Amino acid sequence: MSTTADFERMLRRAALRVTAPRIAVLAAVHEHPHSDTDTILGLVRGTLGTVSHQAVYDVLRALTEAGLLRRIQPMGSVARYETRVGDNHHHLVCRSCGVIADVDCAVGEAPCLTAADDNGFRLDEAEVIYWGLCPVCSPSSPSRSQP
Repeated sequence: MSTTADFERMLRRAALRVTAPRIAVLAAVHEHPHSDTDTILGLVRGTLGTVSHQAVYDVLRALTEAGLLRRIQPMGSVARYETRVGDNHHHLVCRSCGVIADVDCAVGEAPCLTAADDNGFRLDEAEVIYWGLCPVCSPSSPSRSQP
């Protein structure tokens, strides 16, 4: 579990000023991965009290640009944030309830997939999203069956 001191060290290593909103956003995203901006705003307000929507947007942008957060946006969804960065993992998304789960790299080291034609690009990342139904939403799930 990360602590305030851990978040302070992360910010300093990224050459970012240590501020209460930045620590609160890191803590919120760490504790609630794949949260959207409104959820993060509510969590930060629960910690700090008054903080503007714009301040949270600015912090999310700064932390993402610094590589402390990863922004994902599955098709048809708002942007989501997570603290799991740098490992090129992928995501599972439930078509019914929208829950998102992490899944490790598809094959081997990043970018985890080989493009049929790289068109001269030096590839370093692949973004893969697997779609389906989570165990709770799946028709064959025991939690959905009737007695």
